[in-house]
Amino acid sequence: MLNLQQTQRLQQKLSPQQIQYIQLLQLPTLALEQRIEAELEENPLLEDAPDEEPARLEDMAEESADPETELDPDEEYDWGELLDNTEDLYGYKARVDYSRDEDRETPIAAAGTLTEHLRDQLALQDLTEQEEVIAEQIIGSIDEDGYLRRPLESIVDDISFNMGFAPALSEIEATLARIQRLDPTGIAARDLQECLLAQLRAMPPATEGRDVAIRMLSETYKAFTMKHFDAIQKKLRIGSEELREAFDLIRSRLDPKPGEGQFTPRQNYITPDFTVECIDDEFIVTLNGRNAPSLHISRPYRQMLESMTLRKPGRPGAASIDADTRKFLKNKFESAKWFIQSISQRRHTMTLVMHAIIRLQEDFFRYGEGRLKPMILNDVAEIVEMDISTISRVVNGKYVQTRFGVYELKYFFSEGIRSAAGEDVSNKEIKAILEGIIHGENKAKPLSDQRLVGSLTERGFRIARRTVTKYREQLGIPAARLRKEIVAA
Repeated sequence: MLNLQQTQRLQQKLSPQQIQYIQLLQLPTLALEQRIEAELEENPLLEDAPDEEPARLEDMAEESADPETELDPDEEYDWGELLDNTEDLYGYKARVDYSRDEDRETPIAAAGTLTEHLRDQLALQDLTEQEEVIAEQIIGSIDEDGYLRRPLESIVDDISFNMGFAPALSEIEATLARIQRLDPTGIAARDLQECLLAQLRAMPPATEGRDVAIRMLSETYKAFTMKHFDAIQKKLRIGSEELREAFDLIRSRLDPKPGEGQFTPRQNYITPDFTVECIDDEFIVTLNGRNAPSLHISRPYRQMLESMTLRKPGRPGAASIDADTRKFLKNKFESAKWFIQSISQRRHTMTLVMHAIIRLQEDFFRYGEGRLKPMILNDVAEIVEMDISTISRVVNGKYVQTRFGVYELKYFFSEGIRSAAGEDVSNKEIKAILEGIIHGENKAKPLSDQRLVGSLTERGFRIARRTVTKYREQLGIPAARLRKEIVAA
């Protein structure tokens, strides 16, 4: 028996415009540029004219019909009302600085990859055809840190399968040794010990500390990694001065990751989203021009739409246009308008959040590091009256240029710790104090975490040892035993 029931419930859904706005909001500047370029390629009605005063959001229309509504080929569509409306949708105009924006067409210097660099050097080597095949296989197996992580047996199997001959392991090891002497020295090493030894052996024999360093890594490598200096001296029968020279040579002149740092200028570049200046005791927030592109409806399409009278076919004086063309123009026009609105709303939201951060961290922007206050996402959300998730999207991957340097917006958010004087201090400031204490310690007898707790307590900060350990690890500082250094007598 059929049973029909009627239920009522509330359901919240995001519109396509809201989804687009959220996606654009979380993009950093360079990713936003790529997103805009993709939209310009897809929508012929959308144009970017940085060299002229564009008809941006303020010259666009208010929201029109629902895009999901089926278009009736015979319905009237008032294009003039959409094209001529000049009301500002958000009542807010952000200050955008185009004068400081770099030329988008600035040429990028050509940069070869590490693989190409190694191949160019091999071309100058006197290699046999078989050695060239082996070298090519080894170079293709190097990881991003410059190490050869694959077993040599696997390389033999690959060459045997692809080239029809099976080289001996001794041949591969000989070719590998030649590659490790290329620039950067130590490339294609199988582990850190082999990498450091390859670099040491490539140095001139007269290099101070070289021979002792080679013996240290060859005979007492485990003690070296643990910084057991007494054991090294006893094993090698050397004095503290010889040990210090060898240790300093390894630490200062050897590269543990010879393949690291192969970045092009574009990959290794941060574009600040904001610039904050203090002029006449007032903060001026300038939004990067790339966050507010000069997007507008294509002029030829605007002229075409303005000249058309899109009414029912057959009426006197009416221009005739087929339904498919009308639907295409309407959809592309709506899409372009929504995209421009989303960009403007993104700019509006980002500027509000930046002003709220400055309001909460005013001392930092005036006086620099050492004045950071505890602040969480909810503090900013309450000021701008937005959801915490929106604030999180704004600060993620965005940067601000100050007179003290470039900072990620996430840097200004931290938990607070109450000092003995009753003041709330950011945990980032505690980390800076901790780093200063470690920097000034006696390197021959580094401070343990428990002794670091005592030093912080003397400065008015009562923190548990496990918290000090966590902060030390977040700062990338090793334990006391690994911070020990050889001090000359």
